[in-house]
Amino acid sequence: MSIVKLRLLGLSSRTWTRSNSSSHKRVLWSTFRIRQFSTEQEVFEDFGEYSVILPEEPFVFGVSHIKPRTVPAHVKKPPYALPGGEQAFGIPKQNSGKIPLGGVEESLLAQAGSLAKKVRQFAGTQVKVLDRSVQRPTKSILRFSAFVLHKVESLPATISLQLIPLSINNIAVHGIPDDRKLENGDIINIDVTIYLNGYHGDTSETFLVGDVDEPGKELVQVTNEALSRAIGICGPGRPFKDIGRTIHEYLLDKDYSVSSTFTGHGIGKVFHDNPAILHHLNDEPGVMEPGHCFTIEPVIIQGRNPKVWIFPDGWTASTENCARSAQAEHMVLITNDGIKVLTR
Repeated sequence: MSIVKLRLLGLSSRTWTRSNSSSHKRVLWSTFRIRQFSTEQEVFEDFGEYSVILPEEPFVFGVSHIKPRTVPAHVKKPPYALPGGEQAFGIPKQNSGKIPLGGVEESLLAQAGSLAKKVRQFAGTQVKVLDRSVQRPTKSILRFSAFVLHKVESLPATISLQLIPLSINNIAVHGIPDDRKLENGDIINIDVTIYLNGYHGDTSETFLVGDVDEPGKELVQVTNEALSRAIGICGPGRPFKDIGRTIHEYLLDKDYSVSSTFTGHGIGKVFHDNPAILHHLNDEPGVMEPGHCFTIEPVIIQGRNPKVWIFPDGWTASTENCARSAQAEHMVLITNDGIKVLTR
C-alpha cells in the first residue's frame, strides 16, 4: 500500500518526506500536523511520527484479484464457506447467542478460543523478531500463522480470503496482508479469527515494531486498559451497555476516541452472533446471562475524530484523518457466578 493524494483527506501536504522505499511515503507527524478549527482558536494535534498507509494507485476495487489460500479437503469448513452458504455469515435474528454451560459445547468453544490465543501469540513473535536490519513483509506473518492453523486442522474464519487481518498505524481494522515490509516504529494489529471443530475463536492484539514513539506506545497501552476495564465489569445480570459506558468514562479525560463503527459480537457456532457489543456510550437494552459468549474489541483512535473510511478493496478501514488506531480483543464467556476470558 502507498501514500497518495494527502489533500483528499483534507490535510496540508506542505510537509512530508519520502522514505528509502519507493512503495510508500513516510509522513512525519511531528512537523506534518492535522489542523482543526474552532470558533475561538486554531487547534493543532500532534500524533507522533509514523508511516501513513493509503491505497496504491491505480486503485483496484474489490478483492477478486487476491487469490484465496487453499484449504486441505479434510479440514471442516464453516457453513458460510460452502457453496451457496454466504447467507449463513449473518446473525440469526432469533438466536439468543447463548450456549449450554458445563458440557461439550463449552469445551469446544474454549478450545477454539485457546487456539485463537496461541495463534495470536505466535503471530506476535513474528513481529518481535524484527529489528532495524531485518524487515518482514506482512504476508510472511500470514503464511506462518496459516501454517500453524493447518497443522491443527483448523482455518481462519475469514474464509473468503483465507487471511488474518493485519492493520498498521492508521488502519483501524481489516488490513489485508501484502508485500509492504514492517518498519521500525510501526504498530500492527493482528486479528485472529479461527474455526475449529464447529466453533469460532476471535482475538486481536496490537504489537509494537521496534522503537515506537511515545504517542504510539501510549495509544496501545490505553487500548489494552480500555479492554481490561470493560472486561472487568462483565458478569451475570450486568447490562451490556455498561461496556460502552466503562470505555467512555475511561477516555473522558484523554485525547482519544473509540470507534462506533465497529462492534463486538456474540460468538460460538455462529461467527457473528447475538448480542451486539457497542464500545461507545449507548442505551441499548439487554443484560448478560450465563451462557452468553461475546467479543469485546474496542478500536481506540488518537484524537477526537472516530470516523473511518474504506479503501477501494472494500475491506481495509483507515481513520478519516490518518491518526493512528489500536485494537485489542478477547472472548468473554458469562458463567453462573462470573466470567471466563477464553482468549487470555
